[in-house]
Amino acid sequence: MLIGAFLVAAWLILLIRYPLRAVPISLGALLGLGVVAAWVIWQEQREEHLLGQLELRMSYSPTSCPAGQPLRIILENHSPKPMRSLSWEVAAYSPGSSLNLVTSNYDAPQYCGPGDLQPGQRWHSCAPLPPLRAGYRSRNLDFRAERLRGHFAD
Repeated sequence: MLIGAFLVAAWLILLIRYPLRAVPISLGALLGLGVVAAWVIWQEQREEHLLGQLELRMSYSPTSCPAGQPLRIILENHSPKPMRSLSWEVAAYSPGSSLNLVTSNYDAPQYCGPGDLQPGQRWHSCAPLPPLRAGYRSRNLDFRAERLRGHFAD
């Protein structure tokens, strides 16, 4: 923080003392920062668009999954790019309700997709249930993926 304040003060002093030299350099630096910011925003929008083309379904399925992992996960990649990594948080809702019934704590399981999923491919797995609020049964809830974070190949 102190170094940043020192740099801003030094820049202002140079701008006041040598305006003919400092203004073009400052404009060049601002242009460079603008280009970097535009590239970062473009990359984030690209990733968000590709994440929107994934189909991730979850359901409580104790008959087709092992006892300790009753949450069935099916992921389909409808994007034109191969998916390299994916992680998300699970939310559970009672039908017709908008209240998330998952208790958020640090020991909740981490949900991650396959390491590599080509366009048009499907992946399925089973996972443990997230910790739920007391009094709710898993079989009566709708499970949804929220806060998806992923990376795609270029």
